[in-house]
Amino acid sequence: MLGEKVGTFTGTTTDKVLPAQGGFPSFETSAQTSGKLAGVDVQSMATYSAQMQPDGSLYGECPNSGVVMTSDGAATFRATGCGQMTADGGAKFRGAVYFQTSAPSLMAVNGKCMVYEWDVDGQGNATWNIWEWA
Repeated sequence: MLGEKVGTFTGTTTDKVLPAQGGFPSFETSAQTSGKLAGVDVQSMATYSAQMQPDGSLYGECPNSGVVMTSDGAATFRATGCGQMTADGGAKFRGAVYFQTSAPSLMAVNGKCMVYEWDVDGQGNATWNIWEWA
């Protein structure tokens, strides 16, 4: 069951084309965002890769290469998701994210599965919304 919304971030992305995998395009995206996680003001940086699938959809992973920083520490995260390109040249992904932290202000995100919506427009403007999966 979809639970409480625990995060909202906005920011920008930059893309890099990677070598094709199995004849399908592969991409790397770096994102810098800011917003709130568990009610706390945060800054975030992450790099994820996405591979186009035979049906044109995308599969993406952020294999523990994301960090969220707050005034009392940091959290790392890993995420996976499925998505698709959008008509304006952006992309949208839906998936799961898992945080790990020792920062007192972010302890509420430890040990929980979160689900997310990640939307990027054709100019690289990103929005990341996160809910606890209860």
